[in-house]
Order: sequence, then C-alpha cells, then structure tokens
Amino acid sequence: MLENFWKQAAKEVGLCAALCTVFCLLSEALLAVFVRAYALSEANIIVSNLVIKTAGAFAFAALFVRGERALFKGMAAGICSLLLTTLLFGFIGGFRFSPLFALDVLLCALAGGGGAALGRKLRKE
Repeated sequence: MLENFWKQAAKEVGLCAALCTVFCLLSEALLAVFVRAYALSEANIIVSNLVIKTAGAFAFAALFVRGERALFKGMAAGICSLLLTTLLFGFIGGFRFSPLFALDVLLCALAGGGGAALGRKLRKE
C-alpha cells in the first residue's frame, strides 16, 4: 500500500512539474516577443517571470495532484517545476541567481500546495 502511494505521488509530481515547465517555457517565449516589441524594463520582466512561474505551479498542481497528502505533493511539484524551469533557462541563457530566488522557491511551494489543496477540495476527494 505504501509503495503504491509513493509511485503514484512521484507520477503526479513529475507530470505536474513537467507540464508546468513546458507552460513556463512557452509563456516566457511569448513574453520575449512582447519585451522585444515594447522594450519593457528589467523590473517588469522579473515580475512577469515570477507571476508566470507561480501561476503555472498553482494551476498545474490544481489540475494534476490528487488523493491524500495533496498539499505536500503540490508543494513538491511547485518546487520541482521551479527547479526544472531554472535549470532549463540556465542552460539557455546562462545561470544567474539573485536573492529573489528564495522568494521564487517560497511562492512556488505555496502556490503548488494551495493549488493542490484547492483542486482536491473542488473535486471533493
């Protein structure tokens, strides 16, 4: 029983993190077009990146995390998606960490946990 739980949890977290990463990559590509067209400031870009990552962690955790301990699985999915996204962006544009990364981790964990809890509540599991 416990082994089945861990397999299912890993599957849910992995699927959520992978799809959230794809969403973030596509959204950031669209954002790059707007940055090029409208010459947005660096502050706007940083805030937009934060919003995209947090919204993705919330939405995909709400959609794909199910069952018991959804809050913790959602938090893990949010952190995993942030780490995957950061890793991929690092490979593409170079690694640059800032003090805002701690805020990123906190927000994605809270958004993932909140999204999973909300999704479980709406599905009435």
